[in-house]
Amino acid sequence: MKQTKAEHLIQGEDAEAACCNYLASHGLKLVDRNFSCRVGEIDIIMNDNNMLVFVEVRFRKNNSFGGGLESITVSKQNKLRKTAELYMQQNNQYKNARFDVVSMSTNTQPGPSQQHSSQQHYRFDWIKNAF
Repeated sequence: MKQTKAEHLIQGEDAEAACCNYLASHGLKLVDRNFSCRVGEIDIIMNDNNMLVFVEVRFRKNNSFGGGLESITVSKQNKLRKTAELYMQQNNQYKNARFDVVSMSTNTQPGPSQQHSSQQHYRFDWIKNAF
């Protein structure tokens, strides 16, 4: 059964919110979400010990057609870099930055520690300094 556009957007927003919670549980602090400009969009922007972290979130129901990391082309990386440069020009209190990718998929068997977590529906693969 094909998903409607509205269902797809809601699922994407839910995945991004779960990703924010996941990263926050690892000590990062949310700075901004869905920053967009004429060049592109950055899903999540976090602070990690005075390092600005631009996070690209990739959600896949399963990895049958490849994981999220494989879907970030050189063209997409360049758009993210240009968008991040613009963000840093507008927010010049930040001097250091990196690009992380969080590839998410549906977690079919949440572990005991995830039973009451908002993250229980997802499996996270966090790649720091992805490119």
